[in-house]
Amino acid sequence: MQRYFVKEVITNEFEIVGEDYHHLLHVMRKKIGDQVLVVDGSKKTYYARLTAIAPEALTFQIVKAKDEDTELPVAVTLACGYPKGEKLEWIAQKATEMGMYQLLGFPASASVVKWDQNKLQKKAQRLGKIVKEASEQAHRTSIPQVELLRSFKELVARCSQFTKVLIAYEEAAKIGEESILSTTLRALQPSESLLVVFGPEGGLSPQEVLALTAAGALSCGLGPRILRTETAPLYLLGCCSYQWELKN
Repeated sequence: MQRYFVKEVITNEFEIVGEDYHHLLHVMRKKIGDQVLVVDGSKKTYYARLTAIAPEALTFQIVKAKDEDTELPVAVTLACGYPKGEKLEWIAQKATEMGMYQLLGFPASASVVKWDQNKLQKKAQRLGKIVKEASEQAHRTSIPQVELLRSFKELVARCSQFTKVLIAYEEAAKIGEESILSTTLRALQPSESLLVVFGPEGGLSPQEVLALTAAGALSCGLGPRILRTETAPLYLLGCCSYQWELKN
C-alpha cells in the first residue's frame, strides 16, 4: 500500500495537498473510499480512507493506527565529501532505504565539484525529494534530514553533537584495522547517535583526518577491500543493521 508523509500531527480528518495530491489523484488514480498509509509528524502510521476530492486538496479520514518500527535504534548520520556527478543522489536514495537518519554533505580537499550557495540550495532540494520518495518506498516512519555544508570546518564543529564519531579511512583498512567499527557498534545504545565521515573520490587528506581526530573521531577500517565513495556508506549501514536489528 502506498505511503505518504505529512508534517503535522494527524487528527481524525486531514488533507493532503501539493505534489502528493497530484500523485494520488493523477498517478495512483485514487477514488473515494480508497485507502493509503499516512505517516504524520509524530512518526505514527495510520490507515486512512479518501472521503472527498477538491480542486487542490484530498480529504482523508483515519481508519486505524498501524503498529510498526522500521527505524534503526541508533540515529546514524553519514557525512560525505562532495563526490562527482550524481553519486550523492545515489547515496541519499540507497542510504535512506537502509535506515540512515541524516545526510551531511561537505566540501573535502579532494572534492572536484565546487558548488556555490545557489547550487547547494538546489541540490539540497533535489536530495530532499529523493529521500522522501525513498522513505515512502522503504516504509520508513521518518524522512532523513539532509544538510549540505559550505565548509569542512562546519563538519568538524558538529562532531561534539554525536555520541560517537568514526572516520571511514582507507589508510586504516590498509594497515589491517578491524575492530573499531565492531566495538563501536556494540557499545552504542538505543537513542544514542553515530556520525561516520566518508571522503569523496581520492579520500580524506591526512590534515582532514587529524582535524576530525582532534574533535574526538576514531579512524576505522571497513574490511580489507577499498570501497568506492558511494559504496562505503552502504557497507556501514549494512553493518549497523546486522548488529542492531538481526537476532543471533
